[in-house]
Amino acid sequence: MVEAGLAINLGLPAALFIIMLGLGLSLRLDDFVRILARPRPVIVGLACQAVVLPLICLAMVTASDLPPAVAVGMMLLAASPGGTSSSLFTHLAGGDVALSITLAAINSVLAMATVPIIANGSLLLFYGRTEAVTLDLFQVLQFFLIAIVPAMIGVFIRSRHPGLARRLERPVRLLATLFLLAVVGFALVSHWDVVLEWGPVVGGTALAFNLVSLAVGYYVPLLFGIEQRQAIAIAMAIAIHNAALVITLAVSETMLNNSEMAIPPALYGLIAYGTGALAIWLYNTRLRLAQ
Repeated sequence: MVEAGLAINLGLPAALFIIMLGLGLSLRLDDFVRILARPRPVIVGLACQAVVLPLICLAMVTASDLPPAVAVGMMLLAASPGGTSSSLFTHLAGGDVALSITLAAINSVLAMATVPIIANGSLLLFYGRTEAVTLDLFQVLQFFLIAIVPAMIGVFIRSRHPGLARRLERPVRLLATLFLLAVVGFALVSHWDVVLEWGPVVGGTALAFNLVSLAVGYYVPLLFGIEQRQAIAIAMAIAIHNAALVITLAVSETMLNNSEMAIPPALYGLIAYGTGALAIWLYNTRLRLAQ
């Protein structure tokens, strides 16, 4: 189960590297300058990720009366930054990809502090003890190598060869769609045993948390006057968690060394891909009807 979960949530890094390179071809450096000049969407997104979601998750796991290991796994999931595929989902849903990449990058750095805090707090709450849980720089650098670096290469290519970037935009969107379908299918097949065994116990809470994450990420920004494309980016950034990171923390012999804590992120990864794909369809359907 753990090996399958890692493979699924890493999502074929080589393919994702190429897709992120393609997404970068649709962006300009000015897109990132605009976000940094008007940081309200970033601030709202970070607040939802680092404060709102952990509190909601804590309420859910307490109300669900889950086993301590599963409860800690859920809390670790809530604290984890956006996954490498959140920008892909944002792109397919017509969201602000530059904002998605910016949020993911900042969240990954902040996770070095927030994940250990929430991990140790959860262990104290559910087990009455704490452990030396840390998130090292190498784990953060992996995200940058897979997602941020290729996207920035794409931005650079567009700045030098805009015609090439425009010609590649449609093929990249097709490749991204096929990649998403492949990941969802592989996730379903690989996690089937986990779904059957733990779905009745953990699946309901994981699904509810995922749906709440999507709703919070989309509607809270709209309440603050943030435009819809950016609300879509925030929703995907905080709902598509880096489940592979949580699995690694849970099963590592030098960290938590508890395979039960890896069950929530394994199930959540499957659920998030499914609901994310549904959200993409709903966003695009709504856009077509509005035209």
